[in-house]
Amino acid sequence: MIGLGAVYAVAGAMFMVLAGLSLRTRRWGHAGFYALLALSFFAGDRIGDAGNGALVLGLVAIAGFGLLKRPPRPVADLPEPRGNAIFLAALVIPATTLIGTLAFRWLPSLVDLKQATLVSLTLGVLVALAVGYAWLRPRPTTPFVEGLRLMDAIGSAFVLPQMLASLGAVFALAGVGTVIGGLAGAAIPHGSLFGAVIAYALGMALFTILMGNAFAAFPVMMAAIGLPLLIRVHHGDPAIIAAVGMLAGFCGTLLTPMAANFNLVPAALLDLKDRHGVIRQQVATALPLLGVNIALLYGFGFA
Repeated sequence: MIGLGAVYAVAGAMFMVLAGLSLRTRRWGHAGFYALLALSFFAGDRIGDAGNGALVLGLVAIAGFGLLKRPPRPVADLPEPRGNAIFLAALVIPATTLIGTLAFRWLPSLVDLKQATLVSLTLGVLVALAVGYAWLRPRPTTPFVEGLRLMDAIGSAFVLPQMLASLGAVFALAGVGTVIGGLAGAAIPHGSLFGAVIAYALGMALFTILMGNAFAAFPVMMAAIGLPLLIRVHHGDPAIIAAVGMLAGFCGTLLTPMAANFNLVPAALLDLKDRHGVIRQQVATALPLLGVNIALLYGFGFA
């Protein structure tokens, strides 16, 4: 049965190729960084918690000591399709993901249904790669060289979302939500629905700012305020509280450099002089939108 193992194998193979290309140009730091990532995908479930912890420390050490430097790289000389036709290759990925997610429901013995979307996404990437080869006819290594150029431009920030999401899971298991719930319960006026809504929405935004990922903040704030106060005490609608709470968290995403894939990566790829310029432009949207989400939660989340 095809599941996460196949997805991890494809990702590990990609990072091994990037490590090999980095070795070819004697960029030892980059090679070590990509090789460690490949090891995590190939053997992360075999090396145990201590092994994975050491692997993460190795990644941090390579990035922290400045061994990941962005070299100047020319863009590959590829024929340019006329008009916007080039986007058709990119659209192969979401199209294959959607079709595969729906089709694999009829093949439960072939694909793990819990991972059908990720398997379909991986298949979409491979199909798009095949389409690109057939259409543009580049050298065999060109897609990977260009992929390496893109990864080098982003730097170590591309692993930040995954690490922050893992941090959210660690916080949840460590009972951080229970501790925050106790503090919030002492601060919120007894029986105040509006106070609980404010604490929940602002907490989602603030924890997202700290962790860079609303998905990481959600289990903490739901355990702290959402479930015990908004749902159990004030009998709120769980679907609305969860959905609008996530939207409040996304307002925090607009305000933090910790959300590197949204706020730092575009600045790096566009060579912006102000690496926090994207965040500065989003403040005027994020703060009013947070207020709107608070109003929606208070107005529609409770019978």
